[in-house]
Amino acid sequence: MSRIDETRSFVPVGIAVLTVSDTRSIAEDRSGDTLVARIEEAGHVLKERAVVTDDIPAIREQVLKWSKRADIDVIISTGGTGFTGRDVTPDALEPIFEKRMDGFSEVFHRISYDKIGTSTIQSRATGGVVNATFVFVLPGSPGACKDAWDGILKLQLDYRHMPCNFVEIMPRLDEHLKRGAATARPAR
Repeated sequence: MSRIDETRSFVPVGIAVLTVSDTRSIAEDRSGDTLVARIEEAGHVLKERAVVTDDIPAIREQVLKWSKRADIDVIISTGGTGFTGRDVTPDALEPIFEKRMDGFSEVFHRISYDKIGTSTIQSRATGGVVNATFVFVLPGSPGACKDAWDGILKLQLDYRHMPCNFVEIMPRLDEHLKRGAATARPAR
C-alpha cells in the first residue's frame, strides 16, 4: 500500500508547464493555472511556463529545449490530447520519448473514468522520458489537470512516497546515455 515516509525529507523538483493551444494566452490559461497552483502548493519549483500553438514542430522544440536544462526535472503539457485535427501533442512528443510510460495513461484513464465515465476515451494522455526528463501530456481541461496531479503526479513527485516514486530514480534516468557514451569511446 502506498504511504508517505515521514522519516524522509521532501525534495523539491523543477517543473515546467507547457500549454498547447491556438486560442489561449497565459492570462486565459485556467489549466496551466491549475497546475502551477498545485506545483507550488506541493513545494516544487516552477522553472518555466509557456504557451505554444497546436503545431508539432513548436511543441517538440519547446519540450526538447526544456529537457536539456539541468534545472528542469519534469515537463507537464496541457492541451492537444483529443482527436480533432488540431490535437497533436501526443503526435509531437511520443516519437521523442526514449521510454514510454504506459502506466501513466492507464492510471490517468482509471481516475478519469470515475469522474467522467466513458468520455475518458477521448483523451490520449501519455507520459514518457525525454533527455532524462519526465514528460507528462495532459488534456486541456482544468478537471483533467487536477485529476492527473492529485491522483498521480503529486505522489510520484514526492520523494517520501512509498514504496517508490519518480524522484528517487531521477538520478538514474540517463544511465543508458552514459553507458552508450562509454562504449562509443575508442579503446586505448
